Amino acid sequence: MNLTNAKTFELVDENRRRMMRLMAMGAIFGSHAGAYADELVRTPAQTEGPFYPDKLPLDTDNDLLIINSSIHPSAGEVAWVSGTILDSKGQPLRNALVEIWQADANGAYLHSGSDNGTKRDRHFQGYGRFLTGSNGAYGFRTIKPVVYPGRSPHIHYKISQGGKHLLTTQCYVKGHPGNAQDMVLKGLKDMKQLDSIMVDFKPVEGSKIGEVAGRFDVVLGFTPKDA
Repeated sequence: MNLTNAKTFELVDENRRRMMRLMAMGAIFGSHAGAYADELVRTPAQTEGPFYPDKLPLDTDNDLLIINSSIHPSAGEVAWVSGTILDSKGQPLRNALVEIWQADANGAYLHSGSDNGTKRDRHFQGYGRFLTGSNGAYGFRTIKPVVYPGRSPHIHYKISQGGKHLLTTQCYVKGHPGNAQDMVLKGLKDMKQLDSIMVDFKPVEGSKIGEVAGRFDVVLGFTPKDA
């Protein structure tokens, strides 16, 4: 094995270990198990927008920073986003497919019609997906969302199960000054629902590269028997 390949495998292995640590954190902090059902706020539906990828990348895993075994990470502030997919009673949803997509550090989507398309970061996956287990937890390594023309920073989400679409929504950076002017957020009048899609990205303790992490739990408006 040459030095380049050795470094590649080392990087991939390190990413795998980091992802496992994230999943463990999600399992610890992500299980509501119905205990707080009365306090849960249904996650509001949001527009899919025009830039769901018109051609999916070859790599569609939950690490958007490394495409396949590339040794070139994408640009941007490294962010971990995780949470739990819950039904209306606070029970975790198993085998839920969680899809996310977002603009890269240059404000370009993985879409042929995206603004700034000529500046798209070819090392950023742009799209990822994750299938939940029995605890309903999911997790992604991506970048902290950036401003896109006319929008405040956000990440798109689509949730489905068994081929059935359940919810399309978005999450946002809590406290970002652009939120007050965002055209999509302006249409949401329920303050509790508005707060439920705000993610507080905080520094990851011990990170040497300035990573941040945030939690976004998704609460669906149905129980398993309705699915």
